[in-house]
Amino acid sequence: MSTRSYESIPARDVAFLGLGVMGDPMAGHLAAAGHRVTVYNRTAAKAAEWVARHGGKSAPTPAEAARGAELVFACVGNDDDLRSVTLGASGAFAGMKAGAIFVDHTTASAEVARELAAAAKGKGLAFVDAPVSGGNLGAINGALTVMCGGDAEAFAAARPVAMAFAKAMTLLGPSGAGQLAKMVNQIAIAGLVQGLSEAIAFGERSGLDMKAVLDVIGKGAAQSWQMDNRGPTMIQGKFDFGFAVDWMRKDLGIALEEARRNGARLPVTALVDQFYADIQAAGGRRDDTSSLIKRLR
Repeated sequence: MSTRSYESIPARDVAFLGLGVMGDPMAGHLAAAGHRVTVYNRTAAKAAEWVARHGGKSAPTPAEAARGAELVFACVGNDDDLRSVTLGASGAFAGMKAGAIFVDHTTASAEVARELAAAAKGKGLAFVDAPVSGGNLGAINGALTVMCGGDAEAFAAARPVAMAFAKAMTLLGPSGAGQLAKMVNQIAIAGLVQGLSEAIAFGERSGLDMKAVLDVIGKGAAQSWQMDNRGPTMIQGKFDFGFAVDWMRKDLGIALEEARRNGARLPVTALVDQFYADIQAAGGRRDDTSSLIKRLR
């Protein structure tokens, strides 16, 4: 966990559902900020281990974790996982009290965000779709960027608490807007990583010292977060960190499906998605997304 300082706000009763590589440190920041945290994870042993490190308590179902919480945060795998922790007799919505807020940090479809927002409203609850950018390192350092959709009043109530693990949290529109913004983010990243991969591979074939080249061009118009943070590790052939190819393909699949609905043209995104499929087929499912360069070497 990072040594970041936390904004002083009253301690809240909160729940966190999903303790994967993102959820575990995010929930940890909530506990470190002084909030009373109850966690749920599909693998109960992982929840028990989190409690041993951070305090708080665990619950056997999402409904039990959410009981009495003012805010329920979640970060799970996909649309179906999200439905499984929210709906039904054991889902969080069944345990939440009237007026409580569900904040979903899963990268999911805009469609499921709207569906669950409507279901929450029918139970007197609020739902904010709030996917994040920054990867595991951003979660560990409490420096995530959070893109939100939903009701302005619910967003305003959730934001001070969520800032325990975020550096920026912005409301971008009604339910689904956060997920759509995350799609924009992933579309932009896909093209950037492929362009950086081609640039580095080209420079290497030309016999250039690519570390020196990136240092120079990183001070000009070609500069990007990907160049600064992944360019050096791409040169070194290190791909054992960051955001996994499997997750990126899931995210790009969501974006491509949304594009089929809204008529947007994503030719580069579709191509890069297939390049990531090549990486998966070669055994790189858990490699960082910057592993695109392996296709070119």
